[in-house]
Amino acid sequence: MAPTLRAMRDDTSRLDDVGVGPHPLPWPDDDRLDAELLAVGDRRNVVDRYRYWRVDAIVADLDPVRHPFHVAIENWEHDFNIGTVVRNANAFLAEAVHIVGRRRWNRRGAMVTDRYQHVRHHPDVAALRSWADVEAIPVVGIDNLPGSIPIGEAALPERCVLLFGQEGPGLSAPARDAVAMVCSIPQFGSTRSINAGVASGIAMYEWIRRYGSAGVSGSAPP
Repeated sequence: MAPTLRAMRDDTSRLDDVGVGPHPLPWPDDDRLDAELLAVGDRRNVVDRYRYWRVDAIVADLDPVRHPFHVAIENWEHDFNIGTVVRNANAFLAEAVHIVGRRRWNRRGAMVTDRYQHVRHHPDVAALRSWADVEAIPVVGIDNLPGSIPIGEAALPERCVLLFGQEGPGLSAPARDAVAMVCSIPQFGSTRSINAGVASGIAMYEWIRRYGSAGVSGSAPP
C-alpha cells in the first residue's frame, strides 16, 4: 500500500522552503510521477531529480545502480543508531541493510529513507552468516578491537557485508566469531569509541572511495 501524503511528509523539517510546491499545469506525462505530489507539492527529503516521483519508481530507478556492499547492524537493545545506519546506507546506495536480532528498530533517525532502501531481518548472527555464505559474500566487522586492521589499510573486499555492533558493547562475541576480519576506524581524541551511526558513514565512504563512482552533491546517480 502506498504511503499517505501525511506520512511522506514526515521525512522533512516541515519548513516551507524544503522541496517544491505544486507543479504548474500542464503536468508532465510520466507514469513515474505521483498525481497527489504534483497537486500539492513535494516536501520529501529526496534529491531534486526525484521530485514528484512515486516511492516505488524511485526504488526501481535506484536498484540497477546499487553498490555491491551490504550493511548489517546488531539490534539487541533497540539501538537508536540503526536509523542513522539506514540513512547512510541510502546515501551511499548500499545493496541492502540487514537488521540482526530484534525485528523492531527505531526508525526515527532513518528520516524515512528505509522506504527507498532494501532492509532485511536476521534473527541472529548465525542466520546472517548463513545468508552471506550462500551469497559468497564475506562479512567484515567494524570495531576498535585489539588486533583490528585500520580500515584505510585493510584489504576491504568489493563485495562484502559491513557488520556493526550495538552502541556500547560493540560487536557481540558471536559476531566476532562470524567475521572474516575486523576493521577499525582510527581515533585521536580521548573518547573510547564513536557511535555506530558515525562509524557506518565512515566505513561506507571508505568503500565508495575505493570502488564507487564520483557522486554529485545533492543528486542521485544519472
